[in-house]
Amino acid sequence: MYLIDREKNRISKLEKKSFTELKFRERDHLQEWIANNPESLGEELLIIQKEFNGFNDTNERLDLLALDKLGNLVIIENKLDDSGRDVTWQVIKYASYCSSLTKQEIIKIYQDYLGSHGNAEEKLSEFFDNREISEIGLNQGINSQRLILVAANFRKEVTSTVLWLMNFKIRLQCFKVTPFEFNQQLFLNVEQILPTKDTEDFAISMASKAQEEIEVQETLKNRHYIRIKFWEQFISASNAKNNLFANNSASKENWIGKGIGMSGVNINITVSSNYCRSEIIINRGNKEENKDLFDFIFNMKDKIESDFGGELTWERMDDNVTCRVKSELSGVNYFDETDWPKINEFLIDASVRMENAFKEPIRKLNNFIKNK
Repeated sequence: MYLIDREKNRISKLEKKSFTELKFRERDHLQEWIANNPESLGEELLIIQKEFNGFNDTNERLDLLALDKLGNLVIIENKLDDSGRDVTWQVIKYASYCSSLTKQEIIKIYQDYLGSHGNAEEKLSEFFDNREISEIGLNQGINSQRLILVAANFRKEVTSTVLWLMNFKIRLQCFKVTPFEFNQQLFLNVEQILPTKDTEDFAISMASKAQEEIEVQETLKNRHYIRIKFWEQFISASNAKNNLFANNSASKENWIGKGIGMSGVNINITVSSNYCRSEIIINRGNKEENKDLFDFIFNMKDKIESDFGGELTWERMDDNVTCRVKSELSGVNYFDETDWPKINEFLIDASVRMENAFKEPIRKLNNFIKNK
């Protein structure tokens, strides 16, 4: 790895190091780095437990347990300078143990991990794009578990075994992690070596679906019908008072949205079985940029809330890519048609006031980005 010097138009070689000589440890360092930044593994993952040992009749524990955006369990096993020769057998055992975990067991595992620092169902809903918890499928199917191995070096017997297992559609990835040093600064390179990125294809056909998955699909059919019916009447009611959502169509999702003058910043309205809300969503694809934009707008909080005519809930959501500012009404259920007038009234009023309150801040935000 080389460092680019723009002024001199030269590159300088970074010194490759080992974790051992830098006195880094697997659990205290490598595991914590990945747990706090799982995107280093090339995708958005939700860590739901560390050092998980909730297996019957065994004292074994896996390093990190996560969920991907499709609801698959992801078992992450970390090694330092050498993968060892038995790591594939180790991670396969963990996957077999996890294969029987139910949705409710996974939620409990995540809640144990969060402790008093959050509500598992709410955070799962946020991770799965604000879908209702009853609609989220977790660990569905006997072959839905994914395996990730992380190490500085992989032995040939390990890579050979991984390649052989991939022939049987075992979803297994190997990431090589290498520390570098330059002028007393330390850098970490994370590289997926198996399967190679340009040939990665984890499409796996399922012979049958778990009963839980079938039940979810049947429930979704009914929910989609109700949502489309709700949005049809809402858009009609909204159009009678303003044209904010005039270009929207009825959707099977539990939200609809529109732009608010800046790419990646939208005004959404969301309904669920126990609340409805109007919200500004910031998601330009980059976590750090989203947090910067949120902080910029948050500096105008008092003026925005004054223009809105009430308090708003400001959610920076440091563990998520997105940020949110919302106005929420609790205790309403869009499945109950008698609640629809109350939901309509709140969402139409809140969304219009929110759009007006954020017009000037969004204009300033656009100028802020242009001048960066």
